[in-house]
Amino acid sequence: MMDALSVVSQLRDLASEPQNRDVIVQDQGCLPGLVLFLDHQNPEVLFATLQTLRYLAELPPNVPTMKNELGMMVSLENLMGREGLSGDITALAQEVYNILSAPTNPPTGTPERERAKKSQFFINFSNKKAKSITLHIQGLDTIDQRGLCEEALLKVRGVISFTFQMASKRCTVRIRSDLPTESLAMAIAATNVLSAQQVVKNEAGEEVYIPLSTSEVKVQQNSALPDYLPEEESPEREVDRAISRTTAKEDTSGSWLNAAAGFLTKTFYW
Repeated sequence: MMDALSVVSQLRDLASEPQNRDVIVQDQGCLPGLVLFLDHQNPEVLFATLQTLRYLAELPPNVPTMKNELGMMVSLENLMGREGLSGDITALAQEVYNILSAPTNPPTGTPERERAKKSQFFINFSNKKAKSITLHIQGLDTIDQRGLCEEALLKVRGVISFTFQMASKRCTVRIRSDLPTESLAMAIAATNVLSAQQVVKNEAGEEVYIPLSTSEVKVQQNSALPDYLPEEESPEREVDRAISRTTAKEDTSGSWLNAAAGFLTKTFYW
């Protein structure tokens, strides 16, 4: 079952990539959900939410939308004055509030100085790259089974995003380079109704399936703040973006963003 921390942590991972920021802010469910997370009692959820908002505010056109989102500025003000919170949380809340409140003028500092200032709030900063894995998932026949696969992947620490191609029973998963591919197969096998093989091309350029072990790999779950990708890194351009809305030929309705937005809607809107 998804929880607030795993959802906002992975949403933050997506927001760390500049090309995703417009889509996240324009989504019907994500921004309102982030505002609600600003009132959460778990400090880890608060910090990850503020990190996400800080990333989203890096795109200037996002700032007016974020500022005008119902409850955004009030919730940030409440956080800034809330007792018992760590200095990192209140300082980051203040920074996001200042960015959203500032006139829409270009920053006076250099990009290097702005990046150095920002990085102090982002824990576990590293230079680990991402990689994209294509899986063939046996049993991926219905929407319910796709939902099972979504929940399994969301739990794996190190998963950045994913996209389903239901017609071919495939899922393209973008993960941290240090995450073993077997971890994905093990998480999927834990559903007891699905199994995964990796799709690769051989020397002749033909696609072949590679079995993945599901017995010896320990899957790290999103029980704490996960590592995330620095925004300077570029993803593999040839892979369909998990939250792209421009690709009509692909079934992108099973993307991570949809899963997260669906979770937010089910959790907060009744």
